[in-house]
Amino acid sequence: MIAMPRSLGIAALLLCGFVPVALAADPPKPPAAPESPLSRAFKPRTLLVGPGHALKQPSAAAAIARDDDTVEIEAGTYVDCAVWKGRRLTIRAKGGEVHVRDKTCEGKAIWVIGGDEVVVEGIRFSGAAVADKNGAGIRVQGAGLTVRNSAFQNNENGILAAPAPTKKMLIENSTFIGNGKCDPVCAHGIYINKYALLEVRDSTFLNQRVGHHIKSRSAKTVITGNRIEDGPEGTASYLIDVPNGGEVLIARNRLQKGPLSQNQGTAIAIAAEGEKNPSPSIRIEENEFRSDLAMPPAFVRNYTQTPAILKGNRLCGAVTPLEGAGTVLDARACRGQ
Repeated sequence: MIAMPRSLGIAALLLCGFVPVALAADPPKPPAAPESPLSRAFKPRTLLVGPGHALKQPSAAAAIARDDDTVEIEAGTYVDCAVWKGRRLTIRAKGGEVHVRDKTCEGKAIWVIGGDEVVVEGIRFSGAAVADKNGAGIRVQGAGLTVRNSAFQNNENGILAAPAPTKKMLIENSTFIGNGKCDPVCAHGIYINKYALLEVRDSTFLNQRVGHHIKSRSAKTVITGNRIEDGPEGTASYLIDVPNGGEVLIARNRLQKGPLSQNQGTAIAIAAEGEKNPSPSIRIEENEFRSDLAMPPAFVRNYTQTPAILKGNRLCGAVTPLEGAGTVLDARACRGQ
């Protein structure tokens, strides 16, 4: 092989037939495919409701709402009712409280919710009354509901729910005042039929008119951190009714039975209509209960064979802690007694 002088460099390489080859560039990426009209049609939307929008009333939004939509209702009062059919809707107040009142749909409720897993936030419901006297602020016909920061006042029922045995209902930071009626059947603050779980937390129930503040046929009922009181004028029957038993936790609530109560013998009833749900545990813990009745009511009346565990409850006035199977641990008198 003949050595090539280094001084010839690039020129010599070219003379010897070496042809420089450029490296190939990466091929350009194809442009993204445009969004199809079909995919746009089914994207979740935010529907705006109020005097300044195309949708003037909640019922107008209910008529067009699709699965997964969000409905934002401008603060104000609406004499309106609505039937919500979409699933996984979020329906919420915007800019303050929304008050829907004095009108019912389908002879049932101010809002009839037929879709599953709906969330309601910041809405006040009042004046629900229907021909069969079992109307509601919300009638739940779908499966699963969350209610937050809402209020139910002077309705026959606050919330009335059809059975959904695999679903959960959550009520939190909400208020129920002056609901209830018994003419001829009883309406309640809330009446939840056969859910897997009812959880009520950090809410207020006051001045119930006959019926019960809370009635739950759920497999599991959890009631924590609430204020549940008849007050001086309330005529409720039970504060809490779990008529078919089930797993029960009632803890850290403030409870009061007033002088006009329709049922002066019991504050909390477990399985008064028969133990149709398995009752693996019944725990009543760290509540404060005051009775303003002349005769001592039972704080808890347990009709199941499962021993109820009452622990750390503070009982005010003349009260029998427990009637039925169970154990009372660390019961405390009220301050000043």
